[in-house]
Amino acid sequence: MNRDLFRKYFLRAILLLLVSAVSYSSMAQRMLTLEEAIATALQNNYEIQLAKNDSLVAALDYSYRNAAFIPTLNANAGYSFNNVSQRQKFADGTTRERNGINSNNLNSNVALNWRLFDGMKMFATRDRLAQLVKLGELGIREQIVNTVAGVVNIYYNVVKQKQQLRAVEEQMSISAERVKLAQYKLDIGVGAKPDLLQGKVDLNEQKSAQLQQQTLISQLKDQLNEQMNVKAGTDYEVADSIPFDHTLTLTDVSAGLENNNPTLLMAKKNIDIAGIVLKERKADRFPTLNLNTTYNFSRTDNQATVNPFSPLFSRNHGFNYGLTTTIPIFNNYNVKRQIQQAQLNINFLNTVYKNQVNKIDLAVFNAWKNYEWQKKALYLEEENINLARENVDIVFQVYKLNSTTLIQLKEAQKSLQDARTRLINARYNTKLAETELKRLKGEIIK
Repeated sequence: MNRDLFRKYFLRAILLLLVSAVSYSSMAQRMLTLEEAIATALQNNYEIQLAKNDSLVAALDYSYRNAAFIPTLNANAGYSFNNVSQRQKFADGTTRERNGINSNNLNSNVALNWRLFDGMKMFATRDRLAQLVKLGELGIREQIVNTVAGVVNIYYNVVKQKQQLRAVEEQMSISAERVKLAQYKLDIGVGAKPDLLQGKVDLNEQKSAQLQQQTLISQLKDQLNEQMNVKAGTDYEVADSIPFDHTLTLTDVSAGLENNNPTLLMAKKNIDIAGIVLKERKADRFPTLNLNTTYNFSRTDNQATVNPFSPLFSRNHGFNYGLTTTIPIFNNYNVKRQIQQAQLNINFLNTVYKNQVNKIDLAVFNAWKNYEWQKKALYLEEENINLARENVDIVFQVYKLNSTTLIQLKEAQKSLQDARTRLINARYNTKLAETELKRLKGEIIK
Protein backbone atom coordinates (compact mmCIF):
# COMPACT_ATOMS: atom_id res chain seq x y z
CA MET A 1 0.00 0.00 0.00
CA ASN A 2 2.83 2.41 0.90
CA ARG A 3 4.60 1.51 -2.36
CA ASP A 4 1.47 2.31 -4.39
CA LEU A 5 1.07 5.59 -2.56
CA PHE A 6 4.73 6.46 -3.22
CA ARG A 7 4.32 5.63 -6.92
CA LYS A 8 1.19 7.77 -7.12
CA TYR A 9 2.86 10.86 -5.66
CA PHE A 10 6.06 10.20 -7.61
CA LEU A 11 4.12 10.27 -10.91
CA ARG A 12 2.36 13.45 -9.85
CA ALA A 13 5.71 15.08 -9.09
CA ILE A 14 7.09 14.11 -12.51
CA LEU A 15 3.98 15.51 -14.18
CA LEU A 16 4.34 18.79 -12.31
CA LEU A 17 7.99 19.03 -13.32
CA LEU A 18 7.10 18.49 -16.97
CA VAL A 19 4.35 21.12 -16.85
CA SER A 20 6.73 23.55 -15.17
CA ALA A 21 9.40 22.90 -17.80
CA VAL A 22 6.94 23.50 -20.63
CA SER A 23 5.67 26.67 -18.97
CA TYR A 24 9.21 27.92 -18.42
CA SER A 25 10.26 27.23 -22.01
CA SER A 26 7.20 29.07 -23.33
CA MET A 27 7.94 32.09 -21.14
CA ALA A 28 11.65 32.15 -21.83
CA GLN A 29 11.30 33.29 -25.41
CA ARG A 30 14.31 33.85 -27.61
CA MET A 31 15.48 37.45 -27.86
CA LEU A 32 15.52 38.67 -31.47
CA THR A 33 17.84 41.61 -32.05
CA LEU A 34 17.40 44.04 -34.91
CA GLU A 35 20.68 42.85 -36.44
CA GLU A 36 19.42 39.24 -36.46
CA ALA A 37 16.12 40.30 -38.02
CA ILE A 38 17.94 42.21 -40.77
CA ALA A 39 20.36 39.35 -41.43
CA THR A 40 17.50 36.84 -41.68
CA ALA A 41 15.56 39.10 -44.04
CA LEU A 42 18.59 39.64 -46.27
CA GLN A 43 19.04 35.89 -46.51
CA ASN A 44 15.42 34.82 -46.99
CA ASN A 45 13.38 37.76 -48.31
CA TYR A 46 11.62 36.84 -51.57
CA GLU A 47 11.91 40.33 -53.08
CA ILE A 48 15.68 40.26 -52.68
CA GLN A 49 15.82 36.76 -54.17
CA LEU A 50 13.84 37.94 -57.21
CA ALA A 51 16.16 40.94 -57.65
CA LYS A 52 19.16 38.61 -57.45
CA ASN A 53 17.62 36.37 -60.09
CA ASP A 54 17.26 39.32 -62.49
CA SER A 55 20.87 40.27 -61.84
CA LEU A 56 22.03 36.69 -62.48
CA VAL A 57 20.27 36.72 -65.86
CA ALA A 58 22.22 39.84 -66.84
CA ALA A 59 25.44 38.31 -65.51
CA LEU A 60 24.82 35.17 -67.57
CA ASP A 61 24.40 37.26 -70.72
CA TYR A 62 27.60 39.13 -69.89
CA SER A 63 29.54 35.88 -69.49
CA TYR A 64 28.96 35.35 -73.23
CA ARG A 65 29.92 38.94 -74.13
CA ASN A 66 32.79 37.85 -76.38
CA ALA A 67 30.58 35.56 -78.45
CA ALA A 68 30.05 38.36 -80.99
CA PHE A 69 33.81 38.41 -81.69
CA ILE A 70 34.20 34.72 -82.53
CA PRO A 71 33.01 32.89 -85.65
CA THR A 72 30.11 30.51 -85.95
CA LEU A 73 30.74 26.95 -87.11
CA ASN A 74 28.01 24.63 -88.39
CA ALA A 75 28.11 21.11 -89.80
CA ASN A 76 25.55 19.56 -92.14
CA ALA A 77 25.26 15.99 -93.37
CA GLY A 78 22.79 14.01 -95.47
CA TYR A 79 22.57 10.49 -96.81
CA SER A 80 19.99 9.46 -99.39
CA PHE A 81 18.99 6.24 -101.16
CA ASN A 82 17.44 6.19 -104.63
CA ASN A 83 15.63 3.58 -106.71
CA VAL A 84 14.83 4.95 -110.16
CA SER A 85 13.90 3.85 -113.64
CA GLN A 86 15.33 5.62 -116.69
CA ARG A 87 14.40 5.69 -120.39
CA GLN A 88 16.39 7.74 -122.91
CA LYS A 89 15.69 8.27 -126.65
CA PHE A 90 18.40 9.71 -128.89
CA ALA A 91 18.33 11.55 -132.24
CA ASP A 92 19.38 8.48 -134.22
CA GLY A 93 16.30 6.69 -132.99
CA THR A 94 18.01 4.44 -130.48
CA THR A 95 16.65 4.11 -126.96
CA ARG A 96 18.12 3.04 -123.69
CA GLU A 97 16.02 1.88 -120.78
CA ARG A 98 16.84 0.56 -117.31
CA ASN A 99 14.48 -0.18 -114.43
CA GLY A 100 15.12 -0.40 -110.64
CA ILE A 101 18.48 1.34 -110.65
CA ASN A 102 19.74 1.68 -107.05
CA SER A 103 22.06 4.47 -105.97
CA ASN A 104 23.07 6.29 -102.79
CA ASN A 105 24.35 9.80 -102.16
CA LEU A 106 26.32 11.18 -99.21
CA ASN A 107 26.70 14.96 -98.72
CA SER A 108 28.33 16.79 -95.84
CA ASN A 109 29.96 20.15 -95.16
CA VAL A 110 31.41 22.25 -92.37
CA ALA A 111 30.80 25.98 -92.76
CA LEU A 112 32.52 28.79 -90.83
CA ASN A 113 31.22 32.36 -90.81
CA TRP A 114 33.22 35.10 -89.09
CA ARG A 115 32.03 38.70 -88.94
CA LEU A 116 35.11 40.88 -89.22
CA PHE A 117 33.49 44.30 -89.20
CA ASP A 118 29.99 45.59 -88.36
CA GLY A 119 30.52 49.27 -87.68
CA MET A 120 31.84 48.55 -84.13
CA LYS A 121 28.41 47.25 -83.11
CA MET A 122 29.84 44.15 -81.43
CA PHE A 123 31.94 46.35 -79.11
CA ALA A 124 28.89 48.42 -78.19
CA THR A 125 26.92 45.25 -77.46
CA ARG A 126 29.66 44.03 -75.15
CA ASP A 127 29.66 47.35 -73.27
CA ARG A 128 25.86 47.31 -72.99
CA LEU A 129 25.92 43.85 -71.40
CA ALA A 130 28.51 45.06 -68.89
CA GLN A 131 26.28 48.00 -67.94
CA LEU A 132 23.27 45.69 -67.55
CA VAL A 133 25.23 43.69 -64.97
CA LYS A 134 25.90 46.88 -63.00
CA LEU A 135 22.23 47.84 -63.31
CA GLY A 136 21.25 44.47 -61.86
CA GLU A 137 23.62 45.00 -58.92
CA LEU A 138 22.04 48.39 -58.27
CA GLY A 139 18.60 46.76 -58.38
CA ILE A 140 19.69 44.32 -55.67
CA ARG A 141 21.09 47.19 -53.62
CA GLU A 142 17.84 49.16 -53.90
CA GLN A 143 15.79 46.16 -52.82
CA ILE A 144 18.14 45.50 -49.91
CA VAL A 145 17.88 49.12 -48.73
CA ASN A 146 14.07 49.04 -48.93
CA THR A 147 13.88 45.66 -47.20
CA VAL A 148 16.16 46.76 -44.36
CA ALA A 149 14.12 49.95 -43.91
CA GLY A 150 10.94 47.88 -43.76
CA VAL A 151 12.44 45.50 -41.19
CA VAL A 152 13.65 48.41 -39.04
CA ASN A 153 10.24 50.10 -39.11
CA ILE A 154 8.29 46.93 -38.26
CA TYR A 155 10.77 45.82 -35.59
CA TYR A 156 10.59 49.13 -33.74
CA ASN A 157 6.82 49.19 -34.20
CA VAL A 158 6.79 45.96 -32.16
CA VAL A 159 9.01 47.70 -29.59
CA LYS A 160 6.64 50.67 -29.60
CA GLN A 161 3.59 48.49 -28.98
CA LYS A 162 5.50 46.62 -26.29
CA GLN A 163 6.14 49.94 -24.54
CA GLN A 164 2.47 50.81 -24.99
CA LEU A 165 1.57 47.49 -23.35
CA ARG A 166 3.72 48.40 -20.36
CA ALA A 167 1.97 51.79 -20.20
CA VAL A 168 -1.42 50.02 -20.11
CA GLU A 169 -0.16 47.70 -17.38
CA GLU A 170 1.08 50.74 -15.44
CA GLN A 171 -2.44 52.17 -15.61
CA MET A 172 -3.80 48.79 -14.52
CA SER A 173 -1.62 48.83 -11.41
CA ILE A 174 -2.91 52.31 -10.50
CA SER A 175 -6.51 51.23 -11.07
CA ALA A 176 -5.94 48.07 -9.02
CA GLU A 177 -4.67 50.24 -6.15
CA ARG A 178 -7.77 52.42 -6.55
CA VAL A 179 -10.01 49.37 -6.29
CA LYS A 180 -8.21 48.14 -3.16
CA LEU A 181 -8.39 51.59 -1.59
CA ALA A 182 -12.08 52.03 -2.48
CA GLN A 183 -12.87 48.57 -1.06
CA TYR A 184 -10.96 49.40 2.14
CA LYS A 185 -12.75 52.73 2.58
CA LEU A 186 -16.08 51.06 1.96
CA ASP A 187 -15.30 48.36 4.51
CA ILE A 188 -14.47 50.88 7.26
CA GLY A 189 -17.49 53.04 6.40
CA VAL A 190 -15.79 56.11 5.00
CA GLY A 191 -16.02 55.30 1.27
CA ALA A 192 -18.69 55.26 -1.41
CA LYS A 193 -19.67 52.27 -3.49
CA PRO A 194 -19.72 54.26 -6.80
CA ASP A 195 -15.97 54.85 -6.32
CA LEU A 196 -15.44 51.09 -6.04
CA LEU A 197 -17.62 50.33 -9.04
CA GLN A 198 -15.95 53.01 -11.17
CA GLY A 199 -12.54 51.66 -10.20
CA LYS A 200 -13.52 48.15 -11.30
CA VAL A 201 -14.97 49.48 -14.58
CA ASP A 202 -11.73 51.35 -15.30
CA LEU A 203 -9.66 48.28 -14.43
CA ASN A 204 -11.71 46.05 -16.74
CA GLU A 205 -11.38 48.61 -19.53
CA GLN A 206 -7.61 48.54 -19.14
CA LYS A 207 -7.59 44.73 -19.11
CA SER A 208 -9.44 44.84 -22.42
CA ALA A 209 -6.86 47.31 -23.76
CA GLN A 210 -4.14 44.94 -22.58
CA LEU A 211 -5.65 42.08 -24.62
CA GLN A 212 -5.95 44.31 -27.69
CA GLN A 213 -2.36 45.41 -27.29
CA GLN A 214 -1.13 41.82 -27.02
CA THR A 215 -3.05 40.92 -30.19
CA LEU A 216 -1.55 43.89 -32.03
CA ILE A 217 1.95 42.85 -31.00
CA SER A 218 1.30 39.33 -32.27
CA GLN A 219 0.06 40.68 -35.62
CA LEU A 220 3.12 42.94 -36.01
CA LYS A 221 5.40 39.99 -35.27
CA ASP A 222 3.68 38.08 -38.07
CA GLN A 223 4.43 41.00 -40.39
CA LEU A 224 8.06 40.88 -39.31
CA ASN A 225 8.08 37.11 -39.87
CA GLU A 226 6.83 37.72 -43.40
CA GLN A 227 9.68 40.17 -44.05
CA MET A 228 12.17 37.63 -42.71
CA ASN A 229 10.42 34.79 -44.58
CA VAL A 230 10.19 32.60 -41.50
CA LYS A 231 7.32 30.42 -40.35
CA ALA A 232 4.17 32.31 -39.38
CA GLY A 233 3.53 32.24 -35.64
CA THR A 234 7.23 32.21 -34.73
CA ASP A 235 7.42 34.05 -31.42
CA TYR A 236 10.30 35.91 -29.79
CA GLU A 237 11.08 38.88 -27.59
CA VAL A 238 12.30 42.20 -28.96
CA ALA A 239 14.33 45.03 -27.47
CA ASP A 240 12.82 47.27 -24.80
CA SER A 241 14.04 50.61 -26.14
CA ILE A 242 14.50 52.50 -29.41
CA PRO A 243 18.03 53.87 -29.98
CA PHE A 244 18.75 56.94 -32.10
CA ASP A 245 21.58 58.08 -34.35
CA HIS A 246 22.57 61.57 -33.19
CA THR A 247 25.24 62.03 -35.90
CA LEU A 248 22.85 62.71 -38.80
CA THR A 249 23.11 66.12 -40.47
CA LEU A 250 21.26 67.51 -43.49
CA THR A 251 24.56 68.37 -45.19
CA ASP A 252 25.84 64.81 -44.80
CA VAL A 253 22.63 63.29 -46.15
CA SER A 254 22.37 65.66 -49.13
CA ALA A 255 26.07 65.64 -50.05
CA GLY A 256 26.33 62.03 -51.17
CA LEU A 257 22.80 61.67 -52.48
CA GLU A 258 23.55 61.31 -56.21
CA ASN A 259 26.38 58.87 -55.52
CA ASN A 260 24.59 56.72 -52.96
CA ASN A 261 20.85 56.76 -53.60
CA PRO A 262 20.06 53.51 -55.50
CA THR A 263 17.14 55.04 -57.40
CA LEU A 264 19.30 57.86 -58.79
CA LEU A 265 22.16 55.48 -59.52
CA MET A 266 19.82 53.21 -61.48
CA ALA A 267 18.43 56.20 -63.40
CA LYS A 268 21.97 57.27 -64.38
CA LYS A 269 22.84 53.72 -65.38
CA ASN A 270 19.78 53.56 -67.63
CA ILE A 271 21.03 56.73 -69.36
CA ASP A 272 24.43 55.08 -69.92
CA ILE A 273 22.77 51.99 -71.38
CA ALA A 274 20.58 54.12 -73.65
CA GLY A 275 23.72 55.87 -74.96
CA ILE A 276 25.26 52.51 -75.85
CA VAL A 277 22.04 51.44 -77.59
CA LEU A 278 22.33 54.60 -79.72
CA LYS A 279 25.83 53.48 -80.76
CA GLU A 280 24.40 50.08 -81.74
CA ARG A 281 21.73 51.72 -83.88
CA LYS A 282 24.26 54.01 -85.61
CA ALA A 283 26.45 50.99 -86.40
CA ASP A 284 23.70 49.68 -88.66
CA ARG A 285 24.60 52.44 -91.13
CA PHE A 286 27.98 50.86 -91.84
CA PRO A 287 28.67 47.91 -94.15
CA THR A 288 29.42 44.49 -92.72
CA LEU A 289 32.29 42.25 -93.72
CA ASN A 290 32.21 38.47 -93.21
CA LEU A 291 34.78 35.76 -93.79
CA ASN A 292 33.20 32.58 -95.15
CA THR A 293 34.85 29.21 -95.56
CA THR A 294 33.36 25.77 -96.14
CA TYR A 295 34.68 22.26 -96.37
CA ASN A 296 32.46 20.11 -98.66
CA PHE A 297 32.32 16.36 -99.11
CA SER A 298 30.01 14.42 -101.45
CA ARG A 299 29.91 10.83 -102.67
CA THR A 300 27.60 9.15 -105.19
CA ASP A 301 27.42 5.39 -105.72
CA ASN A 302 25.28 4.13 -108.65
CA GLN A 303 24.46 0.47 -109.19
CA ALA A 304 24.10 1.07 -112.89
CA THR A 305 23.71 3.92 -115.41
CA VAL A 306 21.83 4.28 -118.65
CA ASN A 307 24.23 6.86 -120.03
CA PRO A 308 27.68 5.30 -120.55
CA PHE A 309 29.28 8.67 -119.80
CA SER A 310 27.71 8.81 -116.32
CA PRO A 311 30.04 7.57 -113.55
CA LEU A 312 29.12 4.62 -111.39
CA PHE A 313 31.03 6.16 -108.49
CA SER A 314 31.81 9.80 -107.81
CA ARG A 315 33.45 11.55 -104.83
CA ASN A 316 34.23 15.25 -104.34
CA HIS A 317 35.76 17.10 -101.38
CA GLY A 318 37.64 20.32 -100.75
CA PHE A 319 37.60 23.86 -99.35
CA ASN A 320 36.15 27.10 -100.57
CA TYR A 321 36.56 30.45 -98.88
CA GLY A 322 36.03 34.10 -99.49
CA LEU A 323 34.77 37.44 -98.17
CA THR A 324 31.22 38.73 -98.20
CA THR A 325 30.26 42.33 -97.66
CA THR A 326 26.81 43.81 -97.20
CA ILE A 327 26.42 47.51 -97.89
CA PRO A 328 23.19 49.12 -96.64
CA ILE A 329 21.79 51.41 -99.32
CA PHE A 330 18.12 51.81 -98.56
CA ASN A 331 15.91 50.05 -96.01
CA ASN A 332 12.82 52.23 -95.87
CA TYR A 333 14.50 54.64 -93.41
CA ASN A 334 14.31 51.95 -90.74
CA VAL A 335 17.80 52.65 -89.36
CA LYS A 336 17.14 56.39 -89.29
CA ARG A 337 13.93 55.77 -87.35
CA GLN A 338 15.69 53.54 -84.84
CA ILE A 339 18.44 56.12 -84.31
CA GLN A 340 15.86 58.84 -83.67
CA GLN A 341 14.01 56.59 -81.24
CA ALA A 342 17.24 55.84 -79.36
CA GLN A 343 18.02 59.56 -79.12
CA LEU A 344 14.51 60.33 -77.88
CA ASN A 345 14.89 57.62 -75.26
CA ILE A 346 18.11 59.25 -74.01
CA ASN A 347 16.36 62.62 -73.76
CA PHE A 348 13.45 60.99 -71.94
CA LEU A 349 15.72 59.22 -69.45
CA ASN A 350 17.62 62.45 -68.78
CA THR A 351 14.33 64.16 -68.00
CA VAL A 352 13.32 61.27 -65.74
CA TYR A 353 16.64 61.53 -63.92
CA LYS A 354 16.29 65.28 -63.32
CA ASN A 355 12.73 64.74 -62.11
CA GLN A 356 13.86 62.03 -59.70
CA VAL A 357 16.65 64.25 -58.38
CA ASN A 358 14.13 66.99 -57.62
CA LYS A 359 11.73 64.55 -55.98
CA ILE A 360 14.40 62.96 -53.80
CA ASP A 361 15.84 66.35 -52.83
CA LEU A 362 12.35 67.39 -51.74
CA ALA A 363 11.84 64.09 -49.93
CA VAL A 364 15.13 64.54 -48.06
CA PHE A 365 14.25 68.10 -47.10
CA ASN A 366 10.78 67.10 -45.85
CA ALA A 367 12.17 64.05 -44.04
CA TRP A 368 14.76 66.25 -42.35
CA LYS A 369 12.15 68.79 -41.21
CA ASN A 370 10.05 65.92 -39.87
CA TYR A 371 13.13 64.46 -38.14
CA GLU A 372 13.93 67.77 -36.46
CA TRP A 373 10.33 68.29 -35.39
CA GLN A 374 10.07 64.78 -33.98
CA LYS A 375 13.27 65.23 -31.97
CA LYS A 376 11.88 68.41 -30.43
CA ALA A 377 8.58 66.68 -29.67
CA LEU A 378 10.48 63.78 -28.10
CA TYR A 379 12.46 66.12 -25.86
CA LEU A 380 9.25 67.84 -24.77
CA GLU A 381 7.41 64.57 -24.07
CA GLU A 382 10.35 63.15 -22.07
CA GLU A 383 10.10 66.19 -19.83
CA ASN A 384 6.31 66.03 -19.74
CA ILE A 385 6.13 62.36 -18.67
CA ASN A 386 8.00 63.12 -15.45
CA LEU A 387 5.59 65.92 -14.64
CA ALA A 388 2.55 63.71 -15.33
CA ARG A 389 3.92 60.86 -13.20
CA GLU A 390 4.69 63.18 -10.31
CA ASN A 391 1.21 64.69 -10.59
CA VAL A 392 -0.44 61.24 -10.35
CA ASP A 393 1.64 60.37 -7.29
CA ILE A 394 0.65 63.58 -5.52
CA VAL A 395 -3.05 63.34 -6.40
CA PHE A 396 -3.18 59.68 -5.42
CA GLN A 397 -1.61 60.37 -2.02
CA VAL A 398 -4.07 63.22 -1.44
CA TYR A 399 -6.93 60.94 -2.57
CA LYS A 400 -5.92 58.41 0.06
CA LEU A 401 -6.43 61.13 2.66
CA ASN A 402 -9.90 61.97 1.26
CA SER A 403 -8.67 65.44 0.38
CA THR A 404 -9.49 65.23 -3.34
CA THR A 405 -12.17 63.71 -5.53
CA LEU A 406 -12.14 60.63 -7.73
CA ILE A 407 -12.66 62.84 -10.77
CA GLN A 408 -9.39 64.69 -10.08
CA LEU A 409 -7.55 61.40 -9.67
CA LYS A 410 -8.97 60.06 -12.94
CA GLU A 411 -7.98 63.26 -14.73
CA ALA A 412 -4.42 62.94 -13.42
CA GLN A 413 -4.36 59.27 -14.40
CA LYS A 414 -5.69 60.12 -17.87
CA SER A 415 -3.04 62.84 -18.25
CA LEU A 416 -0.34 60.29 -17.42
CA GLN A 417 -1.77 57.82 -19.92
CA ASP A 418 -1.89 60.46 -22.67
CA ALA A 419 1.63 61.66 -21.87
CA ARG A 420 2.96 58.09 -22.00
CA THR A 421 1.26 57.46 -25.37
CA ARG A 422 2.63 60.71 -26.83
CA LEU A 423 6.12 59.86 -25.60
CA ILE A 424 6.01 56.37 -27.13
CA ASN A 425 4.71 57.76 -30.42
CA ALA A 426 7.39 60.48 -30.42
CA ARG A 427 10.14 57.88 -29.98
CA TYR A 428 8.81 55.73 -32.80
CA ASN A 429 8.14 58.65 -35.15
CA THR A 430 11.67 59.95 -34.57
CA LYS A 431 13.04 56.54 -35.50
CA LEU A 432 10.84 56.43 -38.62
CA ALA A 433 12.16 59.83 -39.72
CA GLU A 434 15.75 58.75 -39.07
CA THR A 435 15.27 55.52 -41.03
CA GLU A 436 13.71 57.39 -43.95
CA LEU A 437 16.68 59.76 -44.12
CA LYS A 438 19.09 56.83 -44.19
CA ARG A 439 17.00 55.04 -46.80
CA LEU A 440 17.00 58.10 -49.06
CA LYS A 441 20.74 58.45 -48.63
CA GLY A 442 21.15 54.77 -49.52
CA GLU A 443 23.35 53.97 -46.54
CA ILE A 444 20.89 52.38 -44.15
CA ILE A 445 23.36 49.51 -43.86
CA LYS A 446 27.13 49.71 -44.12
